Amino acid sequence: MERRTFLKTAGALGLSAALGPKAFAQGAPEKTKVTLGVGGKPLLYYLPLTIAERKGFFKEQGLEVEINDFGGGAKSLQALIGGSVDVVTGAYEHTIRMQAKGQDVVAVTELGRFPAIVIAVKKDKAGQIKSAADFKGLKIGVTAPGSSTALTAQYAMVKAGLKPSDAAIIGVGSGASAVAAMQKGEIDVISHLDPVIAKLEADGDIQILIDTRTEAGTRQLFGGSNPAATLYTKKDFIEKNPQTTQRLVNAFVKTLKWLQTAKPEDIAATVPEEYYLGDKPLYLKAVQNSLESYSRDGIIQMAGMQSVLDMLRQLDPELKDAKVDLAATFNDRFVRQAAI
Repeated sequence: MERRTFLKTAGALGLSAALGPKAFAQGAPEKTKVTLGVGGKPLLYYLPLTIAERKGFFKEQGLEVEINDFGGGAKSLQALIGGSVDVVTGAYEHTIRMQAKGQDVVAVTELGRFPAIVIAVKKDKAGQIKSAADFKGLKIGVTAPGSSTALTAQYAMVKAGLKPSDAAIIGVGSGASAVAAMQKGEIDVISHLDPVIAKLEADGDIQILIDTRTEAGTRQLFGGSNPAATLYTKKDFIEKNPQTTQRLVNAFVKTLKWLQTAKPEDIAATVPEEYYLGDKPLYLKAVQNSLESYSRDGIIQMAGMQSVLDMLRQLDPELKDAKVDLAATFNDRFVRQAAI
């Protein structure tokens, strides 16, 4: 065998072994360079993205993924619609909102099965603010207006008999700025995620009222499951790039399986140190608090889709009577074919 032929054959066999037989059979990706939008990458809500990136799971699939971190989920959605990113890791609810507006935005894998959002009140006001029924006239800090943290707070208000507009929704970002907003008294209530919540709780700054990091807490607010972070994109991207889409999903399915057995110490050793917010033991605790929230198999259940739609109908007048085909908001083909 010629040396060149041998090297090409060896290289192909090496790639096949690295990707696994299913991935190799799926064919080459149409795009090897992909731009991905996210709204607050250090948040544990988006941990699967950081793990896939840092563990090299995208590269294993032959992809170079450029990650653009925006101030909140609503902004990453805007980037997708505007064409500046190819795909987004963001809240499932955005697929429903876009379908109601005639935009074919489709989720291709679930990353979070529970929202993992915590609603808490400033500690020194816990005596007066005992539930969402007391939020009228208050300032609620969220990652960004229109994001899942904002919608969850507004939904809690509606369930308590208030209107979504009865409190001021204020974007405070996704990291140290959110912690500072609560500590400086710029907001009365915060609807946010770990590690921000874990930091505020450890410092004695907040009293937790609603906690959707667990199945029990999610059921208490929503009455059932409520899918959270997903990988979503435009339908035409999927049609033009089915192999690229498959490779992205492969990487995330491998990540979800890794997370099922990973210890908080394994996760902390994988993410950038700046994610710790200056306190590694606290970060470990935050990870432990959030592990239950990640998807087990990447499949969004229909009951969860319906739960999100019911929430949105109560919050958005435009969605109240809109016709929404929930089956069209999630394409499970890629998860079911995922090579790991």
